[in-house]
Amino acid sequence: MQLDTRQLSAFATVLREGSFEGAANALFVTPSAISQRIKQLEERLGRVLIQRGSPCIATAAGQALQRHAQQVQLLESQALATFGIEAEARAQLPIAIAVNADSLATWLAPALARTQADHGCTFDLIVEDQDHSNDLLRAGRVMGAITTDAHAVQGCNVLALGAMRYVAVASPIFFDRFFSKGVNDASLAAAPCNVFNRKDGLQSIFLKTITKKKLNPPHHFLPSTHGFVEAALNGLGWGMNPLPLVAEHVKSGALRELKRNRPLDVPLYWQHWRLDSTVLRALTLEIGHAARERLVKLAKTPVNRT
Repeated sequence: MQLDTRQLSAFATVLREGSFEGAANALFVTPSAISQRIKQLEERLGRVLIQRGSPCIATAAGQALQRHAQQVQLLESQALATFGIEAEARAQLPIAIAVNADSLATWLAPALARTQADHGCTFDLIVEDQDHSNDLLRAGRVMGAITTDAHAVQGCNVLALGAMRYVAVASPIFFDRFFSKGVNDASLAAAPCNVFNRKDGLQSIFLKTITKKKLNPPHHFLPSTHGFVEAALNGLGWGMNPLPLVAEHVKSGALRELKRNRPLDVPLYWQHWRLDSTVLRALTLEIGHAARERLVKLAKTPVNRT
């Protein structure tokens, strides 16, 4: 069975844009044309592929097709660029990437900028915890992901990047209030901590390195990398922050480490589709270069984040 590339393009674009109207705008056709192409594709395959809603999402059957559809779009855009049809190629070439917020805030942007400058592509970044980003690769929603998993998703290549170093910090006023008698079981159980979101386990891992007791301190949810730093500076709680973002604050005394010389190094890997794509190859090279400049060299025994 041969699939219609226009139908595949409409399918992938609806999922990327989140709506039939958004897909129509992206592909310069009417919403009814998008709807007709999706209907024809679903009838041909005998499956409902898109769950209509706000946003539209892929059904279980649609997830199986999503990765193939994006690969077709990527290779088609590459072929068009070869023939000098750059405007149309660029319009169809958003590189979908899953990235953790801390990497985006500290070291990844230069790699994206250099790739964009050389290849004229655009990026569709999905912010996801590094422990869960591989799920987006498996579902076909992204072409690459920054992840803590060294084991390749089926059909993907893996590049070891290095480790993001985190340190537990708090403001001096907060430290004096909760840790004046030391950083111990009692003080750690009482001191509020900052947690990025419900997938963030770094604070729990740090606590396990300090105490054998299972502690459940009060906590705030703060889903913003820079807001996380500001919360620590203003004494809201202690938290695990990327060292590049707080090194100057620690040096100046605006923040204090709970335990000196007790960082957590989180290993990071770049996983991407095993696809003959000029853009993906270039992006991989740039990501590797940026990581070598900014990340800590991977230790032989990386942090266990399970």
